[in-house]
Amino acid sequence: MPNSSKITSMQISQPDYQKYLFVCENKREAGACCAEAGGRLRESLKAKVKEKNLEKKIRVSRTGCLDACSEGPNVLLMPDNVWFKKVSAADLDEIVSRVSASFEG
Repeated sequence: MPNSSKITSMQISQPDYQKYLFVCENKREAGACCAEAGGRLRESLKAKVKEKNLEKKIRVSRTGCLDACSEGPNVLLMPDNVWFKKVSAADLDEIVSRVSASFEG
């Protein structure tokens, strides 16, 4: 039975943002990877979120491997658990519109 009196420094809190867009920027030594495209997409996505004044509600963040390189570039929307695959710059407005629509209830 685990010792329930163990002292830890772990803290529990609520997230600062309502939605998180994780853009894969994983770098692999060999094989297909979309790190360069992911970086450009993340920067553009951040700018589009800011243009819509949603930067206090949506956090755009880089992530490591999402284990779907062959379907990339990939963007993962959390906590909705929605996966956008084969994303290009032309798709970013639609992604931001879909996410912002969820705030309009």
